[in-house]
Amino acid sequence: MADPVLQLSAIRKSYGSGETESEILHGINLRLEKGEFAALIGPSGSGKSTLLNLIGLLDRPSSGQLFIDTQETGLLDDTHLTRLRGQRIGFVFQHHHLIPAFTAQENVAMPLLVARGHPDAAMFLKAGELLDQVGLADRKQYLANRLSGGQQQRVAIARALAMDPSLVLADEPTGNLDTHAADEVFKLLRTVNRQLQTTFLIVTHDPRLAKRCDRIIELVDGQIVADAPNTPDA
Repeated sequence: MADPVLQLSAIRKSYGSGETESEILHGINLRLEKGEFAALIGPSGSGKSTLLNLIGLLDRPSSGQLFIDTQETGLLDDTHLTRLRGQRIGFVFQHHHLIPAFTAQENVAMPLLVARGHPDAAMFLKAGELLDQVGLADRKQYLANRLSGGQQQRVAIARALAMDPSLVLADEPTGNLDTHAADEVFKLLRTVNRQLQTTFLIVTHDPRLAKRCDRIIELVDGQIVADAPNTPDA
């Protein structure tokens, strides 16, 4: 079996200390393979956001091991953790977090600029190619604030792919969109998954969205209570 893109072993996360200590995640074990398209569901307060922050290397677990592409992240200092996050993980949030005064192409190029430290023609060429792939070939030079909500989320997806990540974390990626735009954005995520074999973990409150994924992982009270393959709805 190939090495997993993501592996969590006995992950726990607590906040506070002493009498005020509260454990949010209780021994999470999870493995995602290359090309998986999985949904993470659960009620509010179940620990989904905490778990996503740990997987996205935005926070550290209190105990346990977390591997990204076989790299044990607990062994890394903050500088190397930031570098690994930038290189291997893409993020798509409910709100696109684009820079309004930048063009679509400039927004997509931002992760490349951060990684390289200086602009060059190659990064803008790649940003343009990614916008082509997400159906925005004619919107490259539009300022982000001139795009529709669905178009802005497409730009955010292109930006998430700029560094060729092995894992994309999508946190309620269609939550701010109308039904039509949400459907188009979801189809795009699925197309990227199939064409590039990028692994996706999609956090959602929408059961209809979860049922369109290949695997559904349910988190309740800081524990995974169900994890099973799923035959996606059409």
